[in-house]
Amino acid sequence: MLSARSLFQEIVDSDDAFQLFCSIAASGEAQGGWENGRIAALVPDSMRALAPKITRHGADEDKHGRLFDALLKKRQLQPVPVPPETDYTMLLEKRGIGLTHEKLRRDEPLTEEDVVVYLSHSRVTEQRAADQMDMLVKHFGDHPELGRAITMICNDEDNHLAYCHEELLRLAAAGHGRTIQRVLRRSALAEIKVYRDVSLAVMGHMGRLLHWPRAKSATLAAGIHAMYAYERFGGWHRMVSLKMPERRGALDGPAAAPAF
Repeated sequence: MLSARSLFQEIVDSDDAFQLFCSIAASGEAQGGWENGRIAALVPDSMRALAPKITRHGADEDKHGRLFDALLKKRQLQPVPVPPETDYTMLLEKRGIGLTHEKLRRDEPLTEEDVVVYLSHSRVTEQRAADQMDMLVKHFGDHPELGRAITMICNDEDNHLAYCHEELLRLAAAGHGRTIQRVLRRSALAEIKVYRDVSLAVMGHMGRLLHWPRAKSATLAAGIHAMYAYERFGGWHRMVSLKMPERRGALDGPAAAPAF
C-alpha cells in the first residue's frame, strides 16, 4: 500500500534518491536564507524594528541548509545539481510571487508594500513548509539518522509561521489589510499550482532513480493531481487565514546553532 511513510522510506533507503532529496531541500533553504538576509538589509526605516526578526528567519533557513548538507555528509554523499523543474522558489518567482531576486540584488531600500508582500508570501510558503515537516516528524521523528534534524527544522518552521501570522495581523491593524488580503490570495493560488508541478517533477525523478513501475508512478501522479484539485476547490483557504498564534515573539532573539 502506498503511503507517505513508505514512499519516504524508499527515498531514505536509496543513496541516489536521498542525495537528490537533500540537495533539493538544501538548495531551497539556502535561497531562503539569502532572500531573508537581503530583505533585512533593505527594510525601510519605517519598519526597521522588523529587521532582527527577518535576519533570524534567514539564519534559520541557512541552518536548515547546513543540516541537509550534514545528512549528505554523514553518508559520504555530495550535493547534486537541482533540476530546474524542481526549484520551488524560482518557479514561484517566475509566477510573480514574492520579491524578485533582481530587486533584492539592488542596494535600494524596499517600500513598506514590498515588506507586506514578502510577509504575505512567506505566510503561504511557511504553511506548506510547516505541513511538510509535521508529516515528516510524524513518521520519522524517531529515526536514528533523520529524527533530530527534521524535528529541529519542524520547530523552526512552526516559529516562522507564527511570526508571519503575528506580523501580518499587526500590519493589517496599521492599515495594510487590503493589500495583505490581495497578496495572500494571489500567492496561495499560485503556490498550489507550483507545488503540484514541483511534486510531479520530484516524483518523476524519484521514480526513475528507484525504478518504480509505470503503474506506481501513475498512481502517485493521480494522487498529486487529486490534492491539487482539493486545494483549488477550497483547501487553499487554510493558507490565507490569519489568527494570533500561541507562540508570540517566535523570532525574537538569535537563531540557535544546530546541535547535529
